[in-house]
Amino acid sequence: MNVFDTLKERGLIAQTTHEDEIKELLEKEKVTFYIGFDPTADSLHVGHFLQMVVMRHMQMAGHRPIALVGGGTGMVGDPSGRTDMRQMMTVETIRHNCECFKKQLSKVIDFSDGKALMVNNADWLLDLNYIEFLRDIGACFSVNKMLAAECFKQRLEKGLSFLEFNYMLMQSYDFLMLSRKYDCKLELGGDDQWSNILGGLELCRRKDQKQVYGMTFTLLTNSEGKKMGKTASGAVWLDPDKFSPYDFYQYWRNVDDGDVARCLKLLTFVPMDEIMEYEKLEGSQLNEAKIRLAYEVTKLVHGEEEADKAQASASAVFGGGTHENMPTASIAELGNILDVLVSAGFISSKGEGRRLIQQNGLSLNDKKVEDFTRILTTADFSEGYAIVRKGKKSFLKICM
Repeated sequence: MNVFDTLKERGLIAQTTHEDEIKELLEKEKVTFYIGFDPTADSLHVGHFLQMVVMRHMQMAGHRPIALVGGGTGMVGDPSGRTDMRQMMTVETIRHNCECFKKQLSKVIDFSDGKALMVNNADWLLDLNYIEFLRDIGACFSVNKMLAAECFKQRLEKGLSFLEFNYMLMQSYDFLMLSRKYDCKLELGGDDQWSNILGGLELCRRKDQKQVYGMTFTLLTNSEGKKMGKTASGAVWLDPDKFSPYDFYQYWRNVDDGDVARCLKLLTFVPMDEIMEYEKLEGSQLNEAKIRLAYEVTKLVHGEEEADKAQASASAVFGGGTHENMPTASIAELGNILDVLVSAGFISSKGEGRRLIQQNGLSLNDKKVEDFTRILTTADFSEGYAIVRKGKKSFLKICM
């Protein structure tokens, strides 16, 4: 099956600039394509993961991915999908974030022997001469068309800085440079990148008289149309130090019934005939599909060993077994429970801990914690460890 048909069957494709031509191109040629990742944090999150899955589908079909990290565009910030301007970052922070991205992308994409490339747009953007860029590139863009683009239009009422207004030119220039350097013919991105992708196509046509193509994929949303990948404590990161493999597994284990099949299609490589069988399940039978989803996504992001541990830990907690594989934190001394949990990374702040206690959402050794000033004592560790539960399904084993 043509990879285009695979992506379409799984519901990944949102829009294409030239559907028939793209399908034929992917069938007849080994195509170099790119997806951009701006280093706005020191970890990718589950929204990026969908893009990584698309890259892997394409690579498995013989096409060559370019993962473009935005060391240059990250200095400006993409206004797409934003209601306010992004916080400015230092050069050092951007460089550090780019390095973190490389490690995470390498878990899903094969960069060996030139099968995929990691490129940083800082290589051509940071040394640009502004006047030359305006005369050469800026002259190719119509301000009227740019203001009509969705990524800018939704910001005009609240304010759009001139800094951000340059972003479309910079992303379009990325496509031109990748086309020239690597014969890149296709840009992929989330559907919120449609306007920026069109800008790149037009620039390649005007400057080099070259036909290139664009394709966007669906954003990761639930059955209610809300973006997935957020929890009470923040984003679902791919970095295990920011979001543990166990919590990551549990996030997918607990998706709503109506989202299970769609997530299996979008985020895993489970064959479609198996997913169609899962779609026939209802009620408690859907737990089988949720367990499969959680395991497959965790395996892709964190590896098979961590996925096995997370699954075993979940089975132990909810099946009455041991706590051997439960996420564990060691503490040097006893103290306030909220201080300990913040230090262990189990809660993001003491404020979150207070809210949990107010909502009866925090337990210690199966007893509700009712006091913000609760101090851990040696009696809490009578079995050598203490078990803390947050909400219904998030657990931590604390050892002295």
